[in-house]
Amino acid sequence: MFIYACFLSRLQNFIYNSRGVKLFTCTWLPDSTKIKALVFFCHGYGVECSEYMKGTAIRLARAGFAVFGLDYEGHGKSDGLQCYIKSFSNVVDDCVDYFKTIREREEYREKARFLLGESMGGAVALRVHRKEPNDWNGAVLVAPMVKIAEEVKPPAIVISILTKLCTVFPTWKIVPIRDIIDTGFKDPLKREEMRSSPYIYQDKPRLRSALELMNASLDLEQRLNEVTLPFIVLHGEADVVTDIEVSKTLYRTASSFDKTLKTYPSMWHALLFGEPENNIDLVISDIVAWLNERSPDTESNASSPTLLTHSHLSLIDHNTKKEDLQI
Repeated sequence: MFIYACFLSRLQNFIYNSRGVKLFTCTWLPDSTKIKALVFFCHGYGVECSEYMKGTAIRLARAGFAVFGLDYEGHGKSDGLQCYIKSFSNVVDDCVDYFKTIREREEYREKARFLLGESMGGAVALRVHRKEPNDWNGAVLVAPMVKIAEEVKPPAIVISILTKLCTVFPTWKIVPIRDIIDTGFKDPLKREEMRSSPYIYQDKPRLRSALELMNASLDLEQRLNEVTLPFIVLHGEADVVTDIEVSKTLYRTASSFDKTLKTYPSMWHALLFGEPENNIDLVISDIVAWLNERSPDTESNASSPTLLTHSHLSLIDHNTKKEDLQI
């Protein structure tokens, strides 16, 4: 079942996931009929797509990209207990399923497709890539949650106690962390806007949610070498929510042939919303430039770039040689 509402070039829909939960989706399309490529949002923890990611989506649509977003279960306008992440894998699976329905539409099949993940959404995007390693032309990773910064992570003894409590009280909102709005959003006006939104989660993390995020980041941190798709990672140098050093490690360790690292002095965590507008414009311009370089030439009617990247080819060659040696 789909419910449609059209606002200029924005479409808002409701779909049902494989578990029968109603999820909110939104789409921004360029005014021009020529679409350079598809961009799929993976939003961060406690936020949503239709308002929080709207500014980014509008900028990308004006640059010629079709943009698609999904509010995770329990986030934004989707159904579910607010900000309760029972399983990080469920979040990933919902994105995989929804994104695939878009990519398989006749009008989009030959378009290049990119993931854009911010914070927790960066972890979601990398897990989507892990499930579909040959299906994406690239990823934009904005302050990705590959590791939770020590400044906001509870002490080890607290984590041990909370882990035991989680088996009995998984939805309890008692995990002690610093306020992410205060620590992640540099512009005071943006902080006020966040706090006034009914769709932004502002309470303490639920036990299960916190443990799922921690385990997801630990898993990614240990498997960075499995990242093979082209990517750009963007990180504020004053970020105390996600660890910039791990973004640098991702850049060094990933097996991707095509990888870019951009860091921004004095910028905080929320690069796409929480900074002054001139800073946001700078970050978006870097993203658009990166996407443009990896999107087909619409004027020449070129088809989507091959999804078998140089990284994949080198890994296939490496694995083939290993198998030959084992034989």
